[in-house]
Amino acid sequence: MKFKIEEIFLRHLRIPMVEKFKISSGEVSVKDSIIVEVKFSDGFTGYGEASPMAGSFYSSETPESVWDELIDCVNLIGNDFDFENFETEVDKLNSKFSSYGLSSFARAGIETALWDAFSKIRGQPIYKLISAEFKKIESGLAVGICDNVSELLSKIEKYLSDGGYKRVKIKVQKGWDIEPLKEIRKNFGDIPLMVDANCAYTSDDIEHLKKFDEFGLIMIEQPFGKSDIKVSAILQRQISTPICFDESADTIENLKIAFELGACKVVNIKIQRVGGILNAKRMHDFCKINGIPVWIGTMPELGIGSLHSLNLCALDNCKFPTDVEASLRWYLDDVIEPLIMVKNGFVEVSEDFAFEINQKKIDRYTVKKIKIHC
Repeated sequence: MKFKIEEIFLRHLRIPMVEKFKISSGEVSVKDSIIVEVKFSDGFTGYGEASPMAGSFYSSETPESVWDELIDCVNLIGNDFDFENFETEVDKLNSKFSSYGLSSFARAGIETALWDAFSKIRGQPIYKLISAEFKKIESGLAVGICDNVSELLSKIEKYLSDGGYKRVKIKVQKGWDIEPLKEIRKNFGDIPLMVDANCAYTSDDIEHLKKFDEFGLIMIEQPFGKSDIKVSAILQRQISTPICFDESADTIENLKIAFELGACKVVNIKIQRVGGILNAKRMHDFCKINGIPVWIGTMPELGIGSLHSLNLCALDNCKFPTDVEASLRWYLDDVIEPLIMVKNGFVEVSEDFAFEINQKKIDRYTVKKIKIHC
């Protein structure tokens, strides 16, 4: 079942955000995303998304660097693709990409487009192709670092009312952690709550981080730097709150080290960070075998990337609400139909997770594009 790749269309989109997205290392107010469209013979088209943060504050990759990577690597894909042996073909492609030094964001953009095409060719949703079953998916509210506590509390109240999200996650950093947590508990009681530090702390902050146990948190996400796995293990032995790996969980090799050291008790899996759905599924399976619950995070992505992530949420070891929120939670618009909605804390999707592309919106938000004939 080989299909010829006729052309690949790359589009760099910029969509204004409803509010700035601020974490410990930086902030953005516009969403950059690269949509990867792969057209095959017989009329099949797959859509993927490469979604690095602008400003390189989450990772070294930027929309501009990933755009250049995607243009340079198209010749590595070849002129046709064997969907009969899909995982083997993806493995071969990933090996080529790795030897070429391609970033996980670029790999994710291409690989998710191939999964989307595979789903259409097989007539099955992606989650069924990765041995998952349909289930209602809980969504969690994420709130960035705010200018003051009053603003933070107002946002939590507003979005909990709008979507009934199943948990609240706030971004924290030095000087913005204990006071916000105290006020959230004071105003919202025992609401399911977690924090995300995005590598904001160091080994010098271990005593301070022990105070987080006072707040009954679901987890502390990525308190230390990506490579500080041993430091995380030291903290995890001294606190009852589970530590969750995000930035550190970019390969199975790092997961093995984390498991051996007892450095975390939860893992956040992101398609963009691990280079696609196949790697994400394998990381999920490793965690399941070793008794580590996972959940699916986002950059956040636009609707295309979000729908791909939701397919992973159907896996049985995904035990916590996803960071995928309603389309209009972060963005003034989105390019899929129907838009992603959240009602009573659950993501509203059809049982096949299908989506259509709104071409007019794609055109409206495109800042550059290139069509590559294969």
